[in-house]
Amino acid sequence: MDLGLIGGSKVVGRTGDVAQIREAGRRRRLIRTLLILALVIDYPLARYLGGQPVHFSMPAIPQQWQEMLPSFILISVLCAVLLVPMMMMGRSPHTVYRPSEITVGLDDVVGLGMVKDEVIKTLNLFLGYRTFRDRMGGNPRRAILFEGPPGTGKTYMAKAMAREAGVPFHFIAASSIQSPYFGQTNRKIAKFFKQLRKAARREGGAIGFIEEIDAIGVSRAGMNQPEARHDSHDARTIYRGLGEGFAGVINELLIQLQSFDEPTAGEKFIGWCLGRVNWVLPARWEIRKKPPASSNILVIGATNRASALDPALLRPGRFDRSIHFDLPSRSGRREIIDFYLNRKAHVPELDKEERREQLAAVTIGYSPVMIEHLFDEALIWSLRAGRESMEWDDIQQAKLTEEIGLANPVEYTDEERRIIATHEAGHAVVAHLVGVGRKLEVLSIIRRAGSLGLLAHSDTEERFLRNRTEMLSHIQIAFGGMVAEELWFGESGTGPGSDLAHATTVAATMVGALGLAGSLVSFSAAGGGPLDAGLVPRVLADDAARREVESILDRSKASVKELLDANRHLVEALRDELLEHNEIVGDEITAALHEAGMAQTITGSE
Repeated sequence: MDLGLIGGSKVVGRTGDVAQIREAGRRRRLIRTLLILALVIDYPLARYLGGQPVHFSMPAIPQQWQEMLPSFILISVLCAVLLVPMMMMGRSPHTVYRPSEITVGLDDVVGLGMVKDEVIKTLNLFLGYRTFRDRMGGNPRRAILFEGPPGTGKTYMAKAMAREAGVPFHFIAASSIQSPYFGQTNRKIAKFFKQLRKAARREGGAIGFIEEIDAIGVSRAGMNQPEARHDSHDARTIYRGLGEGFAGVINELLIQLQSFDEPTAGEKFIGWCLGRVNWVLPARWEIRKKPPASSNILVIGATNRASALDPALLRPGRFDRSIHFDLPSRSGRREIIDFYLNRKAHVPELDKEERREQLAAVTIGYSPVMIEHLFDEALIWSLRAGRESMEWDDIQQAKLTEEIGLANPVEYTDEERRIIATHEAGHAVVAHLVGVGRKLEVLSIIRRAGSLGLLAHSDTEERFLRNRTEMLSHIQIAFGGMVAEELWFGESGTGPGSDLAHATTVAATMVGALGLAGSLVSFSAAGGGPLDAGLVPRVLADDAARREVESILDRSKASVKELLDANRHLVEALRDELLEHNEIVGDEITAALHEAGMAQTITGSE
């Protein structure tokens, strides 16, 4: 085959080595089947043509055997009950999918950008392994690691690879390999790879997928950091890592990843016979054994904890290629949104360019699975409303429910409603005034997931960096509710508890990790131990750092008090809107702020 195709960005397909080997194997199986059928029907056909047809009947059972038959059946059943479970203990629990059984292809994988391109190139190396090995002298990749957050398409991509390659897909969950009996886990791993080699020789190649491989491949040092216990009697530090049994599982996995050229049973028998013959032959006359052919296998491991894997698994010859599946970018989310919306019932409004761009913007941090689930939930909301297609409001409601929780209306007292409405309005006004590049999405006094009210706001553009001013604005937004309560009611209550926790966390991060508050010492460098409580406790435990955190919080609260005192009309406008409607979203929030600002301007001019 053409070497240029192997390095291309399109799947080799039928022109690859795997397809040619698979077709040659199919023809051999067809010829073998025809020969067996010919041998089977030859004798009955000859008897029939000779006028002596063969008559089939049940075999005659002697009388004495008939009396023993029930006891024999009972003993056989008891033996099967005892022996079959023992024989099944070491059986590999994998599931085999034929290419025709897989419903997804690479055309269905969207929003992954360069990840998809890298996967296609890896797949082409697998499909053209013989050309790459024989003509270029290269060693095809034996195993690759898919790492990334849950729901980013690792399993989806692996299935699509098997569908495009046209080879069997052996799926196994690493947790199902584990066994309480010593040695059975190793046996299951060996059986899994044995089935992979068998399928690869028969089909020209096979893909094995190990889901959550960290369940059996975690570092033998014990999750990166060993558990340490100090013995006060003799001042020894005792490290408790993983047991020898678990280390043996990883060793078995490492061995099997190097077993792709293991000879078959027939080749082992021929080799044994040749060895016996060579014992009696002079060295110059010894018969040379044919080296076993390497099985074309691609093992794919998937995990969201790649840092916990044993380093030996990531060495060359094992999982020597890691492909990171990250959350999709805005352009990637747009592709995913287009893909799923085209398959789900929706109103024509959702086909507008601005709506889809808006949807891509508000789903920042969403994985492909989360986006699909969002549309499924939106369809449920439309169904409850008696409609057959989702609308924009259904998506908004589904997003709010998934991120914050179901609405749980409670009957507040009149005073509580005013306090909560003022509190949330204070957050929204500060976010509107100091939150540069942020948009206000939802403002509500409806209880959700334990929160009496909420303000949902996000970046107008996808951002990866924050400066000091932006970090301080987050602290100021957190103080908006407390300060509003103090300005309008003279004191604050229990509501701002979570706001203070958030503000303290941001301030401690500025002081102890980002160098944004004077000191350049990073408290993150001192963490990582098994008993580490986290960055914030380390910062607050240091007297100088704690004073700096308190200074940031005090200055932020003072600035917010000045800001809200000068913009009381904005707070009161949003408070009144909340008292009337309980919940306002998006443009309704900005419209209320704009009207209040215009009214204040007119009043001031008069």
